[in-house]
Amino acid sequence: MDYYYVNKNTQSNGDNEVHKEGCSWMPETNNREYLGYYSSCQEAVGEARRRGYKANGCYFCSYNCHTS
Repeated sequence: MDYYYVNKNTQSNGDNEVHKEGCSWMPETNNREYLGYYSSCQEAVGEARRRGYKANGCYFCSYNCHTS
């Protein structure tokens, strides 16, 4: 299980990346929203989408949920 966050800053493609705590690409504290403690990135991305984000997993820490 890991702590997950969504980047509140939208990327140029419209996505908001979901990161696992400890990721080298984690956004600054004021630019991220805590999603919760999950056993998979799929659960975290689902939560971010329920909150209204166009969520996508980070290529580096949540690769299984990353889409191009």
